[in-house]
Amino acid sequence: MKGKHLHIISFDVPYPANYGGVIDVYYKIKALHELGIKIHLHCFEYGRTPQKKLNEICESVNYYHRKTNKSLLFNGIPYIVLSRTDDLLLEALKKDKYPILMEGLHSTFYLDHPELKDRVKIVRTHNVEHDYYQSLAKVEQNIFKRYYFYNEANKLQKYESVLNQATAIATISENDTEYFSSKYKNVTCIPAFHPNEMVDIKNGVGKYAFYHGNLAVGENNEAALFLVNDVFNDLNIPLIIAGSKPSKELAKAVNANPKIKLLSGISTEEIYKLLNEAQVNILPTFQSTGIKLKLLAALFHGRHCIVNTPMVERTGLESLCIIADEPAAMKAALNKVIKVEVTDSEIQKRKLILEATFSNQRNAELLHRLLKI
Repeated sequence: MKGKHLHIISFDVPYPANYGGVIDVYYKIKALHELGIKIHLHCFEYGRTPQKKLNEICESVNYYHRKTNKSLLFNGIPYIVLSRTDDLLLEALKKDKYPILMEGLHSTFYLDHPELKDRVKIVRTHNVEHDYYQSLAKVEQNIFKRYYFYNEANKLQKYESVLNQATAIATISENDTEYFSSKYKNVTCIPAFHPNEMVDIKNGVGKYAFYHGNLAVGENNEAALFLVNDVFNDLNIPLIIAGSKPSKELAKAVNANPKIKLLSGISTEEIYKLLNEAQVNILPTFQSTGIKLKLLAALFHGRHCIVNTPMVERTGLESLCIIADEPAAMKAALNKVIKVEVTDSEIQKRKLILEATFSNQRNAELLHRLLKI
């Protein structure tokens, strides 16, 4: 087969691109396809169904069932890795000599396989995974899930040395680059791929503040509760929180405040509409791993953006946000900008930074060079 070919192993079916990890995967595939690279995509499915849309940007798409047998939890290999194995995947990879891009530590089971020893193998890291799982454990209320997260974090820390077998590591943030560069060779920062092509901010003044995220994830639930209980508890500013599977605790806290509305199960298009029309996107996090794609969405399409330090530190986006760490500082920031239009100079500043550093085309070209095709 002529042309430039690439295998990509994805931890999940990357379409619809409606949560952090798969957003990066889908828009990366799209950008590489636009460079003329023929993608052979291998997806592990566990709830998301095969998608015809992927055939438009891939030369071939293969689906494998992710194993969910609980006995895998008792193995020394992390569950997120061991559950993503399939002999058919290995056979497909062995049929040619094309380079292989493995998405996340999740997809690296075959990284050190002897029959792939001479291949170009790039690992795209989405987080320092053991740090991420430790952070999940800290905010998890369910004792069994908390044990799982701590146990998985320990396994991931030991397993991570498999990255020595990678030709190169493509990190997603400067913080992650610093960590991986201290332990492994040939580490390159390639910022997140995303759906935003140009800065597009609505004129005028919005009427509410907005927070969004997958509320089934502990850190997002914690951030939403922080906003409800500590920031908007005595403000006369409406807040809309949007995201899937909110906890009972969050729903109860929202019900006690008539100024706060909770929307769950809404589409990506509806979330973008709410983000675009809000006066303020407020995005605290208590976990500084990777880069939060919702921050990019808010800066490309939203008006004012208030964040705390862990959300923005060492992303290169600090100058585009209002940074406030304590509830009192967030309240002061909200009151300051709630009726103020975003200026033309602020919009130009966003264009200058976002459309350069976070250009999908530029970052696809960086990745292309690493792939040596």
